[in-house]
Amino acid sequence: MADLLTGDQFSAIFHTARRSAFRLETRDRYNVPSEQERIRRFLAGDPDEEYLLGAHEWGEMTRRAAAEGRPFRRVRVVTVPLGDYSRYALWSAQGNLRAGEEIRYLDRDRAAALGLPVRPPHDAWLFDDERVAVLRFDNDDRLLGAELFDDAATVEQHQRWRDIAWEASVSRAAFLKIL
Repeated sequence: MADLLTGDQFSAIFHTARRSAFRLETRDRYNVPSEQERIRRFLAGDPDEEYLLGAHEWGEMTRRAAAEGRPFRRVRVVTVPLGDYSRYALWSAQGNLRAGEEIRYLDRDRAAALGLPVRPPHDAWLFDDERVAVLRFDNDDRLLGAELFDDAATVEQHQRWRDIAWEASVSRAAFLKIL
């Protein structure tokens, strides 16, 4: 395993995307400390509606990127029926969408049938069709960091996966109708 980018090093790569950023998001749960209270409130029926306004670092960055013509897109591969985290993520996606990020959804079984790397989960960001950040997690679903790759084979594989996932996935609105 290559050295992991963590903290500010990892955050910085999002600001260097010149044309685009795409994430293939394949885990059913992410253990993000900063989300714990929002998830608790959501599950208790008291969601943090202010969070959806995007007045936080991610929302501001994706809003700026969208305005500059550098789209951030992702496909969330999810297990149906949705678990608690996936239900929360589906709700919180409203804020990401308002900020200009494009998010689509794909059922895990269909994704596996299409040959996407979803069992075990493989999360990665593809930046500018030139670099891939493969995300690494511990056994409790906490992000450890990312390995950065720029070799042609890795980039081309992630481009293929992106294209398959994007074509097969549906918008949040369409996904809500089929749940």
